[in-house]
Amino acid sequence: MKSKYILPASFLLVFVACSKDFTDLSPISQRNAGTFYKTATDMQVAVNSIYNILKSDGCYDQSYWVMQELRSDNTFWDGTGLAEEISVFDKFIDIATSNITEASWNAAYSGIARANIVLGRIDAIEMDAGLKEQFKGEALFLRSLYYYHLAVSFGNIPLVLSETNSVTEGADHMQVSAETVYAQLVTDLTDAESKLPASHSGSDLGRATSGAAGTLLGKVYLTLGDRSNAESALRRVMSSGSYQLVENYSDLWGVENEHNVESIFEVEFEGGFGDQGNSFTSQFNGDLSTAVTSGQRNIPERDLIDAYEAGDLRFAASIDSVTETNTGWPIKYGRTNAFSEDDAPNNWVVFRYADVLLMLAEAVGEGDEGYDLINQIRARAGLPTVDASTPRSYAEKLLQERRVELAFENHRWADLKRFGVAESVMSAQGKSINGKIYFAIPQRELDLNSNLSQNAGY
Repeated sequence: MKSKYILPASFLLVFVACSKDFTDLSPISQRNAGTFYKTATDMQVAVNSIYNILKSDGCYDQSYWVMQELRSDNTFWDGTGLAEEISVFDKFIDIATSNITEASWNAAYSGIARANIVLGRIDAIEMDAGLKEQFKGEALFLRSLYYYHLAVSFGNIPLVLSETNSVTEGADHMQVSAETVYAQLVTDLTDAESKLPASHSGSDLGRATSGAAGTLLGKVYLTLGDRSNAESALRRVMSSGSYQLVENYSDLWGVENEHNVESIFEVEFEGGFGDQGNSFTSQFNGDLSTAVTSGQRNIPERDLIDAYEAGDLRFAASIDSVTETNTGWPIKYGRTNAFSEDDAPNNWVVFRYADVLLMLAEAVGEGDEGYDLINQIRARAGLPTVDASTPRSYAEKLLQERRVELAFENHRWADLKRFGVAESVMSAQGKSINGKIYFAIPQRELDLNSNLSQNAGY
């Protein structure tokens, strides 16, 4: 059963954001806030509303794949006219007034604001103690996920950890370093991991688990360069017994395979409800994209095609319709036809167990265990083992394996930055990053908050 967090319109009204041109840190009207948040059911609706933003254009439906895949050496798009707003990210000529980055910033801070409301008000509500702890854990995990994307994308950002009660109160927050944000995420995700259950079932399938919190915690530690603590967090996910590799890579994808034994956290989409389906299915799918304005997007680079070794079983499960003149299209999220344009049911897989194994290989470093973890992934792909005698450095072999295993899953740009090779990799592909390690902080934010400074390159 797929849990979609579809909120009735009457409940959504409580969470309608004030229509402002700067970071939305006060997403509810004061009139509605006084009459809501009274019962456990109210809190469940409030928690569900945090999840709901993950499905927005500013998150997994568009901005994240533009900012993490299209930005990298994995994919490209040569759109023109109105569609050029997306293709500029591939060319590193994006600007501070981009709707893509503004949508990402605003969506994340809206999700954070909703999480802050839950965390600030839930203790006053009489409800089952175990469920209260779970809701806190979910809010902490989701707030951390939004902050992770903000820190990876924008670097120095405002860190807001409590409910903001007025528009003016949210207009002058100070920036803090990305490292300060990550340090807060360590605290929050450790807390979330202790509060969340190992699994869910029935209508709760798809909610955050301790494994999801532990996986993101491991990723944050690696981003901080703390391999020891990353190893501990990732080993907890492994030892939970909740996850294992799916036997066949092709069985990871498609609506029928959602929430499989390898899946750790997914963003829940549901077609046919008008506003709960995804648009990326039609945009990625070369067979469907003729119905999409400006055609197919997120097109695999020839460089990515060439990165797959001969006999790699992941290739046919990841990319379709490759010819000598056409690099095809990603099929991980595009096998199922949409009910209509921009309304498909495919979930977005945020974290899965293969990522955990490869992050643990990164944490433990070169050695027998590190190669064994990499080779578990390669064995499923039908490839021979690698070891210290295999050409290239350990880091290069690991980054290569992450690239082909996790292609199109919104990991590549963050990986290139974490491994310290973003500039060299993009230069080898003939692209200059122009100093743009981070994206531009939206111009509207700068105009309305004099405490914010723009990132280099803009």
